[in-house]
Parts: sequence; structure tokens; C-alpha cells
Amino acid sequence: MEFSESLEFGHADRKGIYEYVERHGAVDPDEVQSHLGIDPSGFRHHVAILKRDGRLDERDGKLRVTIDAGAEEEYVSETLEFHIRPARQEDLSGIVGAIRQVAEERTYIEAESVADEIDHEETLLRHNELESRMFFVATVDDEVVGWVHLHAPELEKLAHTAELTVGVLEGYRGHGIGSHLLARGLEWAGSNGFEKVYQSVPSTNEEAIEFLEEHDWETEAVREDHYKLDGRYVDEVMMAVDL
Repeated sequence: MEFSESLEFGHADRKGIYEYVERHGAVDPDEVQSHLGIDPSGFRHHVAILKRDGRLDERDGKLRVTIDAGAEEEYVSETLEFHIRPARQEDLSGIVGAIRQVAEERTYIEAESVADEIDHEETLLRHNELESRMFFVATVDDEVVGWVHLHAPELEKLAHTAELTVGVLEGYRGHGIGSHLLARGLEWAGSNGFEKVYQSVPSTNEEAIEFLEEHDWETEAVREDHYKLDGRYVDEVMMAVDL
């Protein structure tokens, strides 16, 4: 299922099942059936239809929202092998940890707010009538060492735009991981109909600004003294790239 698809289910129980799974990330079918109070045979039927229509799938005994985001890719630098793939619910704690570490090192406020949100919700990927949220991760030995995140409100006037954050743990920089993550995120955004991707960073995060500029992002505006960091006012640099 692509984010650009409209959410139509044809039955109230089917919609309720999808929304419950979407809110919780990965859920045991018996939990969903019990919570919603749908009779077992009807529940099995609705789940089968949701699977047929590409709305849900079931892995390791858990129902999950289906998002078509491509396959895992393997990369090898001179000294490191890493993989980039769509995130799974099980990556949540690794992603939160990576974002918090990068945000602490480089003052990455937008990313830190993403970490707070997913940590609070305990749900990684979202696709509902109000918003969509997608993650890709970079892994080394199955551990998350970097991420790219895209968030898009389901509003008609903003439907062509998505906000992006990207980061790599300091010990794994210099291998091209950030560039591959950024490319994967932008490729996914373009294939899902987005025309523009944007993000904002404090002017003190010179490394992030330089990284984005090297990948053809441009500064659209600067909001003076927008942040107050450690008692000091800092400008917000608003950057974007057209797809």
C-alpha cells in the first residue's frame, strides 16, 4: 500500500480493525478481536479482506499495517558493511536511541521531537486520515546506526510536501551511510507523489547544513532568534529540495 492511496474500507468493522492496528504498530490478532468485540468468524473474514487489499499483513503472529517501501539493500565501504531497509516496529527503541544520541551531539531539534513522539506513541509507522509517517534505517550487524524519517500531513494543500530528518551515529559517519539514507528517503518520497521535501535546523548545526547543501538542498528562509539554546538565541535555517 502506498501513502498516496485513499483509505476506504467498505465496512465499519474493517475500518476499526485497521485503525486499531495502525495505532499500535504490531498487534496479536486475538487482542484486536477481543478489544473490538467482533465475532471470530467475522473478524477472520475482515482480516482476510484487509490482507487481500494490501492494508494489513501478518508476520511473527502479529498484524501490521502494510506499507510498500521496497527491499533491504546491502552496501560495503572499505571498512564497513551496512544495510538500509524499511523500518519495522521492532526497530522503535533503536531508532529512538539513535535520534536522541545524534540530537544531543548536534542540537537537532526537529529530530528530537520525532523521537519524543514515537517514544510516547510506541508506534513507528503511521498511515491514517490525518498523517503518514515512514522510516528507513541503516543497520550494522542488525543494530540501528542511522535513520531517515518522513512525515506528511494528510491535508490537501500540503499533500505535495513531506518533512524529513536524517542522521547517523558519530562512530559510523564517513562511510556514505547518511547519503544512502537520504537518497532512499527522497526516492520513496518521489515515488509516492511528493514534490518537495523540507526540514529545519538550528544555524549552529553547521554539519547538517553543509551535508544538505552538498546534496542540492537550498535554504528557503532563516528565522532569526527562533530557538533558545542554553540561554542563547539561535536562528532557524529552513531548507528544502524539489523532487
